[in-house]
Amino acid sequence: MNFGFTEEQDLLREAARRFIEQRCPIGEVRRLAETEKGFSAEIWQEMARLGWLGLTLPEAHGGSGLGWIDLVVILEETGRGLVPSPLPASTLAATAILENGDAAQHGRWLPALAAGSRIGTVALMEEGGALDPRRIGVRGVRDGDGFVLSGRKTLVSDPTSADLFVVSFRCGDGPDDVALAVVEAGAPGVVAKSFPLIDATKRLGNLDLDGARIRGDQVLGAAGGAAARITRLLNQCAIAVTAEMAGAAERALRITVDYANERTQFGQPIGHFQGVKHPLAEMYVDIESFKSLLYYAAWALENRPHEVSRYASLAKAYATDAFVRTGIDSIQLHGATGFTVEYDIQLYFKRSKWARPMFGDAAAHYERALALRGV
Repeated sequence: MNFGFTEEQDLLREAARRFIEQRCPIGEVRRLAETEKGFSAEIWQEMARLGWLGLTLPEAHGGSGLGWIDLVVILEETGRGLVPSPLPASTLAATAILENGDAAQHGRWLPALAAGSRIGTVALMEEGGALDPRRIGVRGVRDGDGFVLSGRKTLVSDPTSADLFVVSFRCGDGPDDVALAVVEAGAPGVVAKSFPLIDATKRLGNLDLDGARIRGDQVLGAAGGAAARITRLLNQCAIAVTAEMAGAAERALRITVDYANERTQFGQPIGHFQGVKHPLAEMYVDIESFKSLLYYAAWALENRPHEVSRYASLAKAYATDAFVRTGIDSIQLHGATGFTVEYDIQLYFKRSKWARPMFGDAAAHYERALALRGV
């Protein structure tokens, strides 16, 4: 089986990299990271015109009609450039609505998300970071044709920029009595807050629901029996984060290799010494290894759904450990200067810390992968 990228996907990657280098170079990334919003509305609209915001949505809803491998290509490039934007979060929200909503819900939300006039995000995680939908704690109490939601969602990307949240909640006492719904920002009982992060290029926070009422037409699919659908969405979230990690880890390695070829000690570049060569080689092997798992997991989403959970977990777990090691080793190979604000490598080290807990850390995903094999 050929897992190579097509010519069209290679061209997509080249175009994305060129756009990012021109419109959001690292200097602009640093500037945007210091702003309250954390991203550029102008660049966001340019992404919409390029078709990135609706990349995997049908053309009937303003999308490009492409697949998850194509999305991985884009996310690798945004990760490589540390581009500050709600692109991953909004794409995941749109995916959840597309796969779980009905025609009316598609028409209501998807065109605006594809056009960038509205921003979405997903609110799936809770205290403890459990990947098992049966452990969802946010509760919905039946109220007419809708529900009243109460509880807290954690690790929510871009909470203060989002216009809508795709929220998982419990609608009964049975293990599979869980559901998905779209919650509008600013509605009564809906409070979204962000908090400071080590990685200023990302926005992260909590979504508090205190008697937030949702109508029946805000529930995606049947109210109950959604554990498998929530698991699929969690897999998609893990794959999206891993894609950005892949691009960022590759760029961190490239920066460190270039530094090792320029920095001289004892009359020659430090890259000539085995103590530098070996860590760089290990970084390369780790990155290529988890990229293979990532590509297979993304391919399986549309071709082998029964294998997605295992490979999404293996990819996220391996990538988490490898990216953190890459960040640490890159800093060490830069010496004392690696921690200074002037050097870009510290930005990638910080990104590895952000990525670690997102949609499950390495331990959680290794445990899930073992459980799926009956171990």
